Amino acid sequence: MEETITHEKATFGAGCFWHVEAEFRRVKGVLATKAGYMGGWKEHPTYEEVCSRETGHAEVVEVVYDPAQVSYDELLGTFWSIHDPTQLNRQGPDIGTNYRSVIFFHTPEQEQAARASKEREERSGRYARPIVTEIAAASTFWWAEEYHQQYLEKRGGGSCNW
Repeated sequence: MEETITHEKATFGAGCFWHVEAEFRRVKGVLATKAGYMGGWKEHPTYEEVCSRETGHAEVVEVVYDPAQVSYDELLGTFWSIHDPTQLNRQGPDIGTNYRSVIFFHTPEQEQAARASKEREERSGRYARPIVTEIAAASTFWWAEEYHQQYLEKRGGGSCNW
């Protein structure tokens, strides 16, 4: 009898997608990551268009994972730990709505988990300011250009150094 592996998808925006993708690729149970754009109205956006802040899209990472190895709650924990969710439309030196903190949910269960996780983070006392992370239904995921995929790994860097 063959073993069936179930794959699920999660999508997060937490600033520059280079850093976000690199962090999620380190998580055991993550099978694949893709840098891209989501949350706007422009079809087939380019990086330049997204950076113009006229598409409504955020830089995001789509995470394909095996829930038998890593839970969605664990992925949420990674999301909260790799950025400052109190910075509105920015992370470090990157400023604009395309760098917003956002969780795009794919199922009602993910929405419930994301909202509960955000409430726990708000009550944790770790933040001096309110959390501004948006929680929204996933829409069409648009792949970023090939040179953005695994950008930091290709260049031998481990972070965006901000």
